Amino acid sequence: MSTLSISARLPVFPWDRLEPYKATAAAHPDGVVDLSVGTPVDPVPEVIRQALTAAADSPGYPLTYGTAALREAAAHYLRTWHGVSGADPAHILPLIGSKELVGWLPTLLDLREGDQVGYPALAYPTYEIGALIARAEAAGYDDPVAELDPARTRLLWLNSPSNPTGRVLSAAELRRIVTWAREHGILVVSDECYIELGWEGTEPVSVLHPDVCGDTHDGLLAVHSLSKRSNFAGYRGAFLAGDPAAVAELLAVRKHAGMIVPQPVQAAMVAALGDREHAVDQKARYARRRAALRTAFEAAGFRVEHSEASLYLWATRDEDCWQTVGDLSKQGILVAPGEFYGPTGQNFVRIAFTATDERVAAAVERLG
Repeated sequence: MSTLSISARLPVFPWDRLEPYKATAAAHPDGVVDLSVGTPVDPVPEVIRQALTAAADSPGYPLTYGTAALREAAAHYLRTWHGVSGADPAHILPLIGSKELVGWLPTLLDLREGDQVGYPALAYPTYEIGALIARAEAAGYDDPVAELDPARTRLLWLNSPSNPTGRVLSAAELRRIVTWAREHGILVVSDECYIELGWEGTEPVSVLHPDVCGDTHDGLLAVHSLSKRSNFAGYRGAFLAGDPAAVAELLAVRKHAGMIVPQPVQAAMVAALGDREHAVDQKARYARRRAALRTAFEAAGFRVEHSEASLYLWATRDEDCWQTVGDLSKQGILVAPGEFYGPTGQNFVRIAFTATDERVAAAVERLG
């Protein structure tokens, strides 16, 4: 069996290591306050549920390319809300959530041993996993221009706003990286799933914005998720946009592999992308929770770094992250150890503010 095993070259699934601390936190008399994974907890907006229900009678096979209505909704969303003037429905591709794209992209692009996949040194673990599945080399960076080998790097992941740190890259910084990557024929893929969740400082900007890439999307893909803005995580709906040749290649392979978003979910995505009100309301909920948790954690001796965007506080007490996780679990509060996101996160924890208002209030009271 070992000769057929991909899992043998992958690390232990990180969240499994958190289970003992989850059990400790769950034993709190008032129950656990789970600020670890960052899963949405608020209701799916009614406009989305109605669209899903209306499309429930979908007996035929859906299109891997997505409906024309979905691709137009995604392009309109990019043009209207993110200033991507060149967004073209022909160069949009629906995804079964963004994680499957992150995990499979190096394989779908036919990366091999010896090829490098660059990704931020502090990052969502699946960038590395995708490289390992394809047998490519995973290369973490602080500055890709200074640190990566352009002769070997085939794929460069960007993530702004960042998971876990919440750091935002300016248009000028993105433009510097894009210019370098284009000079060396490196495909840049920007994971922009937190782009609507900027709180302070630099406003998040898409890699497809003309201030970053000029009047062409050549060599660039942007990945957008509905999970955060629309409480859509259980539906698994996302999309990518950008370089026409890259989109066409991915479409051709995904058609063969059966990587298809279900028809009712496509209809729900159209509704979600076309309705701004629910996203504004959800962001306001997160803003309140963020403010309450930041105040409470800082009063309890934590220092928050970056965190100007996304759904997390990147916090430290200048001690090993597992010590922090253990101490908080005894108060019934579960957070994610920074080590999950890279070695330089060893003294940090990631605190999600996706819990309900009631659970956030409980955490604030416990920390006080």
